[in-house]
Amino acid sequence: MTEGPPNCLASVDVLVLAGGYGTRLRGSIGDTPKVLAPVAGRPFLAHLLAWLKRFGASRVVMSLGYKGDAVQQFLASHPVPGLDIESCVEPEALGTAGAIRFARPLLHSDPVLILNGDSFADADLCALMERQRTSHALATVLCVAHETGDRFGRVRLDHEGWIACFAEKGADGAGPSIINAGAYAVSARLLDQVAAGAARSWERDVLEAAPAGALAAAVGRFTFIDIGTPESLAQAQDLFAAAVHDGAEGILS
Repeated sequence: MTEGPPNCLASVDVLVLAGGYGTRLRGSIGDTPKVLAPVAGRPFLAHLLAWLKRFGASRVVMSLGYKGDAVQQFLASHPVPGLDIESCVEPEALGTAGAIRFARPLLHSDPVLILNGDSFADADLCALMERQRTSHALATVLCVAHETGDRFGRVRLDHEGWIACFAEKGADGAGPSIINAGAYAVSARLLDQVAAGAARSWERDVLEAAPAGALAAAVGRFTFIDIGTPESLAQAQDLFAAAVHDGAEGILS
């Protein structure tokens, strides 16, 4: 990957959305929270936090739900030097937008980096943050050029690199596509809008509802994987195991 400027996340709060049930993974990981799924000998969350540290992250807020106590216990017993980790546990399933609304009082920077806790993109997060800084968008979505978009929500861009619309999963998804990689640089303006509203889904009710020209895209070609299905979890095992073998300490290079 292309290294960005060091410590570009030093003053940026990071919100990790990790409250899902992981229903499709029950046969593979039982009742283990999805974010703690074992990947190459370590919980997936350990890889994710190490990746954030590469960009100088100093503060992470974990948005938790199902088995949130197990995640908190892991974090308490495996502190990351130099990384302040705070968690909030939803009293009930609120949806991804509801989780952001619930966590809003804990988020102080502008912008905030929001990540899906079940995906990994070996991208330059500094480039994502810079795109947000220069575009002054409501939010900037990290996007990846992917060989097929049938399993993921696809993104359509205008000629200036702004998001024109989102396409549903499976809708004309055969062939190369630009897809949402699950990382967002989000302005305080949009966070306040979410906090004041009643949206449940971050993608459907917030991003897809945003007017044209409100959302920027940071597009690249990089390794992207989620661990939401047994098949993709197995792929993550192979990718991170190879990285560990090559001495990358669990981070793809």
